[in-house]
Amino acid sequence: MKNNSRRGFMGKAFGAVAGVGAVASLYAMKRSWDPLPSVKAAGFTTLDMSAYKENELVVEKWRGKPIFVLKQSEEMTKKAQENPKDIERLIKVGDAYFMVTIGLCTHLGCIPGYNSEEESFLCACHGGTYDYTGEVTKAPPPRGLDIPPFKIDGMKLVLGEEGPEYKKMKETGVTL
Repeated sequence: MKNNSRRGFMGKAFGAVAGVGAVASLYAMKRSWDPLPSVKAAGFTTLDMSAYKENELVVEKWRGKPIFVLKQSEEMTKKAQENPKDIERLIKVGDAYFMVTIGLCTHLGCIPGYNSEEESFLCACHGGTYDYTGEVTKAPPPRGLDIPPFKIDGMKLVLGEEGPEYKKMKETGVTL
């Protein structure tokens, strides 16, 4: 009888040690799969939209990509309101409208240049053009400039987080 109780105790002790080891291993595996805090922090960029000037392109950086921010003038906004497809591409923050796009041509990934007098973008690689809302006006680009995920927070725009405005743009097919 003494041997049986000792054997039972040793079996339970071994089982407990093995269970603790398995839990510790799973915890370590999960931690190695989680993104580093520095990677998580790099995913979000906050832009103060009150700092931008009308019809002046500002290039910000988000996840290593250029982000075009263009505050629309009153004339640009009036033109965009005449075409529902154009006004859908613009982001309203406060009383102003902004074009916020990833600054890479959707044809081959070149960076288009902005001409403020013509209120248009020209991709010099293959001659594609975009208007002041980022919509294609001359091929070869297959679609307008892509709009990054965003969330409006007062007068700030948080890039990298999907807010209700961005989700609506995705549902209506304005962006990918």
